[in-house]
Formats: sequence, structure tokens, C-alpha cells
Amino acid sequence: MTQQRDTIYSAQREQLGRFAFDEQVVEVFPDMIQRSVPGYATIIAMTGVIAGRYAQQGSNIYDLGCSLGASTLAMAREVGDKAKLIGVDNSAAMIARCQSYVAESKTTSNIELIEQSIQETELQNASVVVLNFTLQFIPEADRQTLIQRIQEAMLPGGILVLSEKICFADPHLQKLNEELHLEFKRANGYSEMEIAQKRSALENVLIPETLHSHRQRLLDSGFSSADVWFQCFNFASMVAIK
Repeated sequence: MTQQRDTIYSAQREQLGRFAFDEQVVEVFPDMIQRSVPGYATIIAMTGVIAGRYAQQGSNIYDLGCSLGASTLAMAREVGDKAKLIGVDNSAAMIARCQSYVAESKTTSNIELIEQSIQETELQNASVVVLNFTLQFIPEADRQTLIQRIQEAMLPGGILVLSEKICFADPHLQKLNEELHLEFKRANGYSEMEIAQKRSALENVLIPETLHSHRQRLLDSGFSSADVWFQCFNFASMVAIK
């Protein structure tokens, strides 16, 4: 399928609505996320490798907030028929497009896609769970409950991959990483107006936390270990082992 360039915020808007994963975003999402999230391709590829290493025979693998299925398909290529892959997203537009990508991929893996809030998804018999840039859109007050539910649904030796935009307690590091991220987006062709308008649309929608907060939540939820395996600027991916 042809990938469209992200020009959603290229024209001045009198009113900016809250950012939403609607049909307009779906059309440009692959381009948007590649140009906005440093290290995204590496995270997706290695999510597949990690799943291939930790998938247990006959278990479930969950991609929570699967969007267009990049992580789901990366894992399918590594896991094969060893486990069932379940992709969940609350955006009807995302799930519809994801279905077409899965069909186009002709993967032999057992993939089920569900249009549903991940806070309502029944989780069980999980050897691998992936939250790639998803938890940041869940209300902060609900995050502990979700992580706890994931941990309880996982098999011993299972792994959670958690990728997020992060913030820093140190003001200097926060400013530095924000500015490096801005330069990354400028280098990828985003104008100052596009950057400013998208930032406004995401305000109070995407709420980042520090790595310390993420790690403490994971440990408090019963994971035996949790740490960063990848970081670029203010984007990081962690693994937590049950």
C-alpha cells in the first residue's frame, strides 16, 4: 500500500482539536511516526526478536494499542505458529487498516485483531505483552491497574515490552532532550508550525513520565526485573520480566 506523507498540521488552523487516531491520522500514520519517534524502526524490529525469544508454546502474545500492526507483524515473523497473536486497539479506523495489512502480509501466524479499549481487554496465558507508545495515552490514575492486570495475566518467565515518550526530573536534561527531539523532527521535514500545532493537539492527551516512575510501577506490580534496553533522546523502551 502506498504510504502518504503527513501534512495534517501543515496549514494554520484557527481551532485545534485534541489529537485522535482517526481516519485522517491512519492515512499518514506510518510516515508520521517514523518522522516523529527517533528509533521507532529499531524498536519495532527488536520487539519481534524479543517476542521470538520469549514466546512460549501455546501461549498468547498481546500487542496492546496495536495501531496498524507494525509490532504485531514483526512478532508474527519471528514467532510463527508457536503462539497466538492478539492485537487490540480502540480506534476503528486503525483496526480496519490493520486488518488489510495483516491480509496483505500473508503471514502464517494466528493473528486476531480486536477493536476495544485495552483497559477492558481480557488478558490470559500471556508469554509476551507489548505496549509500544500506548501507556502514555492512558490516564495516569489508571496505569497502575493496567500494568498490574498485565503482570497477573502473564506466565512465569514472560516479558513485557514497554515503549514510551519520557520526561526527565533534571530540568537541564529535560530541556536538552526536548531540543534534540525538535531537531530530529526538523531534520525530517516538519515545519515550525507543524511542530507547534501537533504539540498543542497532544497537550493533555499524551502524558509522559520519567523512567524511574515506569520502573517503580513495574516492580510494584510484581515484575521481578525491569530496565531500559533502548533509548534515543526522550523516547525509551523497557523490558520487564515476570
